[in-house]
Amino acid sequence: MRHLKALALVAVVAVALAACSSMTGKTAGENVDDVKITSEVKTKLAAEQISTLTRIGVDTNLRTVYLTGTVESQEMRTRAEEIARGVKNVAGVVNNLVVKAQ
Repeated sequence: MRHLKALALVAVVAVALAACSSMTGKTAGENVDDVKITSEVKTKLAAEQISTLTRIGVDTNLRTVYLTGTVESQEMRTRAEEIARGVKNVAGVVNNLVVKAQ
């Protein structure tokens, strides 16, 4: 009976992991890595200047960080990209930030 319960649990976990992979096209580990990278980039951006967190969107897919939104200057745009590139395990950064017209 114990073995049957353990086998059922293993089957449920395997199905759940397969579902994660089939829904996003990524493994569970890749999903976790992307979430961790996104969180770390957001944290570092917020530490740089609190208001940037609300204007800069951060998304990560397969360790590539995508930055979107509006910033006040070209320097802020460049700095946001530098911060994202500085996060561990980031493979690349796509900077789609727009400089706000003055």
